[in-house]
Amino acid sequence: MFQTLYSYFWWERLWLPANLTWADLEDRDGRVYAKASDLYITLPLAFVFLIVRHLFETYVATPLAGLLNVKEKVRLKATPNAVLEKFYAATTKHPKQADVEMLSKKSGCTVRQVERWFRRRRNQDRPSLLKKFREASWRFTFYLIAFIAGMAVIVDKPWFYDLREVWKGYPIQSMLPSQYWYYMIELSFYWSLLFSIASDVKRKDFKEQIIHHVATIILISFSWFANYTRAGTLIMALHDSSDYLLESAKMFNYAGWRNTCNNIFIVFAAVFIITRLVILPFWIMHCTVVYPLDLYPAFFGYYFFNFMMVVLQLLHIFWAYLIIRMAQKFITGKVVEDERSDREETDNSEEEEEVAKNGPLSNGHPVLNNNHRKTD
Repeated sequence: MFQTLYSYFWWERLWLPANLTWADLEDRDGRVYAKASDLYITLPLAFVFLIVRHLFETYVATPLAGLLNVKEKVRLKATPNAVLEKFYAATTKHPKQADVEMLSKKSGCTVRQVERWFRRRRNQDRPSLLKKFREASWRFTFYLIAFIAGMAVIVDKPWFYDLREVWKGYPIQSMLPSQYWYYMIELSFYWSLLFSIASDVKRKDFKEQIIHHVATIILISFSWFANYTRAGTLIMALHDSSDYLLESAKMFNYAGWRNTCNNIFIVFAAVFIITRLVILPFWIMHCTVVYPLDLYPAFFGYYFFNFMMVVLQLLHIFWAYLIIRMAQKFITGKVVEDERSDREETDNSEEEEEVAKNGPLSNGHPVLNNNHRKTD
């Protein structure tokens, strides 16, 4: 049964144009071609990336956060309450008004105290500013290095300047060592992102992020199987061109450098819109949809690859919408925040009253030395 499924999966009519077989892509006469077995190395490499990331965040990102004066906001801890904690863990973190009134009677707290308890309890579960900074630092470092490496791989190639060269001689196109390592590193990194997504900072577009990572892994893997490596290197470099700008804007935002953050964000927004909403659909996708038909009839692999490109493009449109919303806030003079992040909740007037009476609070208790007040 396994052998039958294997044969169907690798059926040549699925992945290759008519009149071509896998035998045509066997190494010969000094030519080396991409092979599916090459991708096995990306799984152990993904775990290497996770180890390198841990070391980077511990020994590079954390000291850098200290140098940039990344400070945590003071979070007030929720008073231990078994009734409220049970409801929070088992039912919902956002109780309705009827639930709040019911919990007020069961716990012996006032309605206002219950509402405040849930606000503080939700804040306790939100990731710390240091965690966000460390993650952004890691992704910034990778995307910047990947973009520079990607440009080095493709900038001297004829298909970088003439997209028709992407398909010249396809699929009998030799794989270059630079293309091999570019693919292995990019695919390994996205595997590592998928493996760590459950423990990373969760944002409002969590589901979209999973779809993006899976679609990217499938696209990179398929383009390798079918020897779409020239188109693949162009697409990967195009995506890396804006990602490092977004991560650097986040880093400066967490460090409190608002003007720097806003300026970088505007540059990122312009690069994102130009690359993802103009160059990708009107140049790259035109190249993958139109030009191959001049050489061979459409086949399953052709439709599959371009379908996954459409999935990515829809995600880009969704993120462009969020980016434009943030850009509007910047233009109107509001602070730019990540639309995908949950905002920190405050107790408003109640906390202000406590601060006025007791001085600055730390974890729900007055700070003893009021002469050294901690600022946000």
